[in-house]
Amino acid sequence: MVNQKKQGLQTIIFEEPPVLTAWATIVGPKEGEGPWRSDFDWIMEDYEFGESSWEKAESKLLRETVKLAVSKKNYQPEDIELLVSGDLLNQITSSSFAARELQIPFLGMYGACSTMAEALLTAAMAIDGGYFERVVAAVSSHHYSAERQFRFPTEQGVQRSMSSQWTVTGAGAVVLEKGIYGGPRLTCATIGKIIDLGQKDANDLGSAMAPAAADTIKTHLSDTNRPSDYYDLIVTGDLGKVGSALLKQLFIKNGVVPEPNYSDCGVLMFNDNQDVHAGGSGCGCSASMLCGPLLKKMVQGKIERLLLVATGALMSPTTSFQGESIPGIAHAVALENP
Repeated sequence: MVNQKKQGLQTIIFEEPPVLTAWATIVGPKEGEGPWRSDFDWIMEDYEFGESSWEKAESKLLRETVKLAVSKKNYQPEDIELLVSGDLLNQITSSSFAARELQIPFLGMYGACSTMAEALLTAAMAIDGGYFERVVAAVSSHHYSAERQFRFPTEQGVQRSMSSQWTVTGAGAVVLEKGIYGGPRLTCATIGKIIDLGQKDANDLGSAMAPAAADTIKTHLSDTNRPSDYYDLIVTGDLGKVGSALLKQLFIKNGVVPEPNYSDCGVLMFNDNQDVHAGGSGCGCSASMLCGPLLKKMVQGKIERLLLVATGALMSPTTSFQGESIPGIAHAVALENP
């Protein structure tokens, strides 16, 4: 039997592409000072968000973003059949604690900073497979909770290297539905494979993830028989300035020519006057850019075809201390206007 839904090596083609019917994003104060302030739904006044810890603040951030996205369709949380969500913290507690309050059937995801694309493609598979008709994909990250877990508590004042990136405080949530006309459709997705070229520097995650992004983009274009200029924009999740520069070199090496109209959420998130070194990172980086300016541009018709390639570094503090290299992953989702 020929599998009509799988094309090429790693790509899924959705026979009835789910439609993105609503989305929302909430970001932190620093993100609100960047170039996209007017495109975010809500900018937090401070990083505590009315809670007693940064971890509790992040869970609230995710929970309120899901509620906001759902409310845009005049739905209640109980109208959602499935929540597919993840974050950066151990045991994805931001997501599970948010799901505890929302009381929506829950699938937890961990793909590091690639989790938004992973959640979107999983939600789309659930809908296209006929199992659900209304699913929310959502992720979050918080600068201070992530720094405390992966690097050093900010109170220590440890100097960051210039190749390091600023974990975005932000969350994005998307409502995907079946049988709804209008709005961007998630037409296909490419599941990435782990690429590890031996990079061990946890302060340069962009370089660790760029080879995975290059591999997934090339595979996606090959699987779908699409030219490299098919998309109005190919945007990676959070390679930052260092990883983006490397990816452009890998486009040439891997034969992805002409070079696509390409950018990176980690580069776009902040302006040059903000001290974020190599750019933004975190689950919330690609999610906030997608659910803020990028989908807004799709609705306006400024972008008709968008390929979101969210990237993740699948390491932990323990593996870094043990001298392990950093595995990279990238998943791609294609969003197209009808």
